[in-house]
Amino acid sequence: MITVGATDAKQHFGEYLNAALYQPVMVQKSGKSVAVILSAAEYERLVAIEDAQIVHEVRQAEKRGYLGAEGSAKLIGELMERNA
Repeated sequence: MITVGATDAKQHFGEYLNAALYQPVMVQKSGKSVAVILSAAEYERLVAIEDAQIVHEVRQAEKRGYLGAEGSAKLIGELMERNA
């Protein structure tokens, strides 16, 4: 990973965009990391990992009995009809 200051990143933005095709570029301001420039492919890869994790968590919740919003509303409606 390349680490650059914000001023340097601004002055050489095109150069760092090209570098980001091969590795992330960390941008720091006043010595603190504030942003990372990633290639579009790396960003899409990270989003896919996050999406897969969410799907996994949802499936695990369903296995533990979570019905979701629609399922809960349907069950509540059925219970209300039975008790009416």
